[in-house]
Amino acid sequence: MPKMDILKAPSHQQQEKTISFDDTSVAFANQSNWQLKKTFFIFAAMNRNWLVKIGTFFIKLFLMLKFPIKGAIKNTIFEHFCGGETIEGCNETIKQLDAAHIGTILDYSVEGEESEESFDHTVEEILLTIKKAAESPAVPFSVFKVTGIATLELLEKVQSGRELTAEDQAAYARVKQRMNTLCKAAHDLHVRIFVDAEETWIQDTIDTLTYEMMDLYNHQECIVWNTYQMYRTESYSNLVKATETARKKGYELGIKLVRGAYMERERQRAHEMEYSDPIHATKEDTDQAYNKALQYFLDNHDILSICLGTHNEYSCLLMVQKMKEMGIAADDQHFWFAQLLGMSDNISFNLSHAGYNVAKYVPYGPIEAVMPYLFRRAAENTSVAGQASREFTLLKKEVRRRKRAVRQDLCKSKKAAQKA
Repeated sequence: MPKMDILKAPSHQQQEKTISFDDTSVAFANQSNWQLKKTFFIFAAMNRNWLVKIGTFFIKLFLMLKFPIKGAIKNTIFEHFCGGETIEGCNETIKQLDAAHIGTILDYSVEGEESEESFDHTVEEILLTIKKAAESPAVPFSVFKVTGIATLELLEKVQSGRELTAEDQAAYARVKQRMNTLCKAAHDLHVRIFVDAEETWIQDTIDTLTYEMMDLYNHQECIVWNTYQMYRTESYSNLVKATETARKKGYELGIKLVRGAYMERERQRAHEMEYSDPIHATKEDTDQAYNKALQYFLDNHDILSICLGTHNEYSCLLMVQKMKEMGIAADDQHFWFAQLLGMSDNISFNLSHAGYNVAKYVPYGPIEAVMPYLFRRAAENTSVAGQASREFTLLKKEVRRRKRAVRQDLCKSKKAAQKA
């Protein structure tokens, strides 16, 4: 697939701005020289696979042994990829992103808790993020995972069609009640809310619950948004069916397009249980499916709203190009782009600079509880076959650019002094 390096798209002020994801002066404009150096060293470390593996092992060990390392974690990797330990702790991140016209999606990233008490606590926490979004234009979405309010085992049992015990039925009724509580609150406060995608063996259950919520709350405005992992072979057809159902029932369909996050688990389970791999065979197939879904959205955007949740430059620029061709304003509220905090700032900040709707997923929660999330971010950013990642390459470019700028300023100062 050819790379689209530079495209032009009209801003809402009808002025054309050039978008280049290689423009590091825009990508890192919000970082001081000290912050840039800190980011540089974080990614330099993460580009050494052996260092990431050793570091992950020792961090887990030290946390288990209660060693006092939280401060070091908080001031480095946690600070870079997370907004804070609480919603209030995220306020500075929200403010900084808003200054660049980038929204915040508060993502309560506590994982691995499966008691009824923890599920109810998660509901209360998500309700607080919905309230925050209702109070602040800088927070355009809320988000939650269904496994944050239900056990994976129960969701899997429902999807498999196995008979539910009386206890299961009561637990599932509570899941539905929790989901309705969240979606109704979002509806009442006019806040858009994402339902994140998860593993294929529970995704049908999640879809069913989500579409029920859409039918309840999306008839006047697009409140509930479902997530489609386009590395799944069935995702495109699922999107088409969902759109047809939305048309038939008369509600708006919110879609968040992602490539996918569970490939290793999906393939391992398919192998162990001897069923067909549900994931596309190659990355190229996934890319093709993603961009095909993007075009499908454009053909049906009269009842669809979309968020491109991707770090893929080509897909973002393809959407920009299509919007330009169709005469769609950059700030049309049916079109959004989203990336993770601390990653792909070259995409987020350059799109925002050109007038497009952009938001960052901002994870938050107690340090120990979000460590699984941070370990995944570190693993994703390690180098491949000894090659520096895109992130690290851009950081090096910006460091060099700023050094040149300092030298040029010094030269100008010397010449001015000599003339004086």
